[in-house]
Amino acid sequence: MQRLRATAAEGPVEWLVTAGPVDYDAAVAAMQARAEAIAAGAASELVWLLEHPPLYTAGTSARRDDLLTPERFPVYRTGRGGQYTYHGPGQRIVYVMLDVGRRGGDVRKFVTALEAWTIATLAAFGVPAGTHAGQVGVWVDRPEKGPGQRDKIAAIGLRLRRWISQHGLAINVDPDLTHFDGIVPCGVREHGVTSLADLGCAARFDEVDRVLRETFEAMFGATRAVTDMAPAAAAVSASVS
Repeated sequence: MQRLRATAAEGPVEWLVTAGPVDYDAAVAAMQARAEAIAAGAASELVWLLEHPPLYTAGTSARRDDLLTPERFPVYRTGRGGQYTYHGPGQRIVYVMLDVGRRGGDVRKFVTALEAWTIATLAAFGVPAGTHAGQVGVWVDRPEKGPGQRDKIAAIGLRLRRWISQHGLAINVDPDLTHFDGIVPCGVREHGVTSLADLGCAARFDEVDRVLRETFEAMFGATRAVTDMAPAAAAVSASVS
């Protein structure tokens, strides 16, 4: 397992879990403000676990034809890499604000580490997930659907600014999978999407969060639980419904 630990002098990564759906624009504003503070040396690195209300996001490589039903949910243009994806209740969003420069400065290794972190988390629930060349994200082979078939269980999309990562992971715990029908997820037409629940694993969010933290610490180093994400905590609190 690739480990990307910072030096002990950097201190633990702050770990924040927000209950209830968070407005997308408010979350992105808070994430960007925190990333700027980290880059300026005014704040610690942060991992933020949350949910969004139903919506679609378009990455920098999104193609118009892959938005099949634009009227179904709000569509947000975002600065992360990748194409269209869905966010909504039952999906664990993990926004990762880490200093990639101080963790080796290798973006490809950083993405690989995020994939490995996700795979290790899913393995703890008995789900044998993996990656596939040319297809970003984490997948589960589905031979019962036919030869070579697989479904995506977690999406990964990143933006780096001043070496601080933004955005991160979206792990399908128990979302409404029909909500993905309005897009071509990540531009991949030949494969589907799945979730822990779809695979017969009735995991709760608190269980997934616990394992995410354990596997993160094994790879990236110690964490410290916090209850807000200054300097944007007020905006985030106001957006939680």
